[in-house]
Amino acid sequence: MPSPAPRPAVLLLVIALAGAGTMIVELAAVRLLAPWFGASAGVWTNVIGVILLALALGYLVGGRLARGARAGGSFAAVLLLAGLFTAWLPRFAALVCEQFLPENLSLHDSARVFGWGSLASTLLLFLPPAVFLGCVGPLGVELLQRRTGSCAGAAGGRVLAASTVGSLVGTFATTHVLIPIGGLQATFAGTGLLLGGLGIALAFAIRRGRWLAAGPGAVLILVPWLWPWNDDIGRFVLRLGAPAGVAQTIVSALDLPRVQPRMPDGVSLLRARESAYQSIRVVETSDGGGILRQLQVNEGLDSFQSVWRPEPGLLGEGYYYDLFALPAWWSGADGPWRVLAIGLGAGTAFRVIQGASPAGCAPELVGLEIDPEVVALGRKWCELPDEGPTVRVGSGLDGRAALRALAGEAPFDLAVLDAYAAQVEIPAHLSTVEFFGEVRERLAPGGWLAVNVGGFGFDDPVVAAVGATLAAAFEGDGRVLGLRVPSARNYVLLARREAEPPEPLGPGWAFEGEVGRALLPALELPGAWAWMGREEGPILTDDRNPMQRLQALSLALGRR
Repeated sequence: MPSPAPRPAVLLLVIALAGAGTMIVELAAVRLLAPWFGASAGVWTNVIGVILLALALGYLVGGRLARGARAGGSFAAVLLLAGLFTAWLPRFAALVCEQFLPENLSLHDSARVFGWGSLASTLLLFLPPAVFLGCVGPLGVELLQRRTGSCAGAAGGRVLAASTVGSLVGTFATTHVLIPIGGLQATFAGTGLLLGGLGIALAFAIRRGRWLAAGPGAVLILVPWLWPWNDDIGRFVLRLGAPAGVAQTIVSALDLPRVQPRMPDGVSLLRARESAYQSIRVVETSDGGGILRQLQVNEGLDSFQSVWRPEPGLLGEGYYYDLFALPAWWSGADGPWRVLAIGLGAGTAFRVIQGASPAGCAPELVGLEIDPEVVALGRKWCELPDEGPTVRVGSGLDGRAALRALAGEAPFDLAVLDAYAAQVEIPAHLSTVEFFGEVRERLAPGGWLAVNVGGFGFDDPVVAAVGATLAAAFEGDGRVLGLRVPSARNYVLLARREAEPPEPLGPGWAFEGEVGRALLPALELPGAWAWMGREEGPILTDDRNPMQRLQALSLALGRR
C-alpha cells in the first residue's frame, strides 16, 4: 500500500523550507571552514563544487526512491537524516579540518594546503547532508503528482518554484540574520532542528514511518543542548532545555572539539564572534614587550589583523603599523594632523600614531571599517576610542564608497590603506589606479598615502603591481618609496601629493628622538628600501585587475 502524501500546500511549504536549508548549509559552510582554511575564492569554489556534486547525487538517489510505494516514508527519512547531519556539523568541523592542516603552518605555505585541505574537509562534512537535501526535489515532485494527479511538468514547476523561493529566503537570512545574530552553532543547530522536525512530523503522519521518529529523532532534538554556547542567549536556552551541568557532562563524555581551532600553547582566547563577513577572535599572549593582544580573522595562522599593547606608541620590530608614524616626523607635523585609516580594524594604527607622533602633533583620526563586529571588539579589548572631537569611526562602510562621503571635509595629511578581505587578499577595487587617484584627491598638498602590502620582495608580484599602480596614480608628484618592514613579510609603500618621500640617508630623512632611533637604522640597510616606478609591474585598473592571480603567484614565490 503506498504511503500517503501530505496535502499540496503542506508539501510545498516543506519543500520551500528544505530549499532554505540547502542555501543555509551552503553559505554557512564557508564560514564554518574559515577558521582553518579562510574564505578565499578557492574555498568558495570547493564548497560550491561539492554542494553541486552532492545535489546531483541526491537528485539521482531521490529519483530512485520516488519509484517505490513508500515515497512518503523516504521523504520523511531524507529530511530527518539531512537534519541530523546538519545539526552536528559544528561539532565535527574541528575534528575533520585539523586532520588536513599540519601544525605550525606558516602563511607562505598555506596556499598549497588550503586548496586540497578545504576540498577534502568539504567532502567529508557537507556531502552527506547536501545529498539528502538533493533527494527532496524528486520525491516532492512524485508526491505532489500522486496527490494532485497533475502531469509531471506541472508538479515539477511548482516544486522548483517553492524550492527557489525558499532558497532565496535562506540566502538572505543566512548572511543578514542567522549568522550575525545567532552565530554558526545556532545556525546549523536551528537548521538541523527545522529539517529534522519536519521529517519527524511527516514520519508520524505516515503510519509505516513512525519508527523513524523514535531513535534518530530523539537524538536530533537533543543536539542543540550538547554544547554550552558562549553567549548570554545560549546560556538562557541551556537553562530552558537542560540543566547546564548535564549538558557539560555530555560534552565532556563525548570529548568532541569546539568550533574554533585549538589555541597554541601560551595563547588564551578572550572572545570569538561570527560577523556578516568573517570569523573573528581576540587572543592574548605575552612577548618581550609584555602583554600582547591580537585580533585575528578566519584562519589566523601566523598572521593577525590588529595588535594591542597596554601603552600606545611603537609596537616593536616586526610590526608594520610602526611605519605609519614616520610621515608626521618627516613632515615636521605641528598642530592638527588629519589621519584617515581605510581598513581600521581594531584601531592599531590609531594607537601607534597617537603614541609615536611629534610632541606638537595633534592627530585627528577618521577610521573606516567594513565589519562592525571588528569595531565592537576593538572597543572592548583593544581600547579603540569612542567617537569624539578628534576621533570618528565609520563601521559597516566599504572604504571606497565611504571615501566619497568624505568629499566635503578638510583634506587629510595622511591616509593609511590597510584593507584586506582575509589574511592575504587585497580587495581588487581598493588597489586600482582609479582608487589611488581618489585617495590622492582627498590629501592636502604634501599629504601622504601609506599602503601596507604583503609580499616576499620588492619584485614580488603583488608588491610590484601595487607599487607600479601607486606610481601611475601619483605620476607628476614624485616617486613612490617602498620600505621593507624588518622581521616581517610586509612592505609599506609611501606616496605624496605634490611632493616626494625622502630618500634613505638623504636630505630630510633623519630626525631626532626615540622614534627615529627605533625605526630608521633598519630601513637604511641595503635591500630595505627601493623606489617604485610604474614600469615595475602591471598597472591595476577597475577594468583589469588580476589581483587574485598575483596573490597566488606571490604565495608560490614565498614557498620557493
